[in-house]
Amino acid sequence: MRKPVILITGANGEIGHGLIEYCANHGQHEIVALDLKPIEAKLGDYCVACIQGDILDENLLQRLVSEYEIHAIFHLAALLSTRAEYTPDIAHKVNVNGTLNLLQLAHEQARWHGNPVKLIFPSSIAAYGLPDLATKAKVGRIKECEWNVPTTMYGCNKLYCEHLGRYFTKHFRQLAAEWAPSGVDFRAIRFPGLISAVTMPAGGTSDFAPEMIHAAAKGEPYACFVDENAQIPFMTMPDAIKALIDLAKADAEQLTQRVYNVGAFSPTAGELREMMLRHFPKAEITFEPDRPRNAIVDTWPAEVDDTPARNDWGWQPDHDFEHAFSDYLVPRISEFYKK
Repeated sequence: MRKPVILITGANGEIGHGLIEYCANHGQHEIVALDLKPIEAKLGDYCVACIQGDILDENLLQRLVSEYEIHAIFHLAALLSTRAEYTPDIAHKVNVNGTLNLLQLAHEQARWHGNPVKLIFPSSIAAYGLPDLATKAKVGRIKECEWNVPTTMYGCNKLYCEHLGRYFTKHFRQLAAEWAPSGVDFRAIRFPGLISAVTMPAGGTSDFAPEMIHAAAKGEPYACFVDENAQIPFMTMPDAIKALIDLAKADAEQLTQRVYNVGAFSPTAGELREMMLRHFPKAEITFEPDRPRNAIVDTWPAEVDDTPARNDWGWQPDHDFEHAFSDYLVPRISEFYKK
């Protein structure tokens, strides 16, 4: 008998840590964790299987199909925005071809066991592309259907994968003589910048915020790579995990779209520095903008409109700007570095 499981790719990443722990304590199925690097031992304790491998390895994916009955996939594996700009061809292979492989796997699993397979996909505000700061200031909160003209390979990859997921869910093989649904239930969240108190950032262009916070907590000077006025939305890691779980749990009939914005707070880099100095008065934070990276941040919205998520599946962040620091980031990061 194949074991009913959920599959989490990119399990070693920032989101994977919290998601695995939550699913192990609250989920209906056991967890199979997949990552390019060996799964951390503390994560392995929560999983029925830990697999080191590549989502581009079709033989590996076929092995998963033969051994497990997969009911949901949290597809976290990706090459992030800054790194993707240095190797756009590799980013396309990982971010697009890897996602296509998992959509096909979800389809095969749904056809085999007769139940829909949810594929939960973390997308990004990198899917947006605003032409200049004047437009960014003018348009305000941006809806999912607006300004979908990304300027980075990562943003292009995410936007295309959203369309692939929508295709598999609603239009798969629509000209077949005997058409049948694919069985894939694709659901995506366009995340803002994410800030974790326990894991360090790993190659995102929004990482100036978590880098600033971790440096202050360690007592190290930090030169921020965007200017003081740079502004994009952010969210704490616990809220990001909450969003993924809430969307995964939502009744399919409640969903009016396949891709959702989620928001929490939207400080400028200067406001982040001020908040850091309130909690770490000795922090040394300066601004030395890296113009190409700063320019990318400037194409992303200052705020997103997450009304559909709030209406369709009750999205509500636990942490606003003030409580993100006082209730989560400062106490957790301080404790983390005391160890």
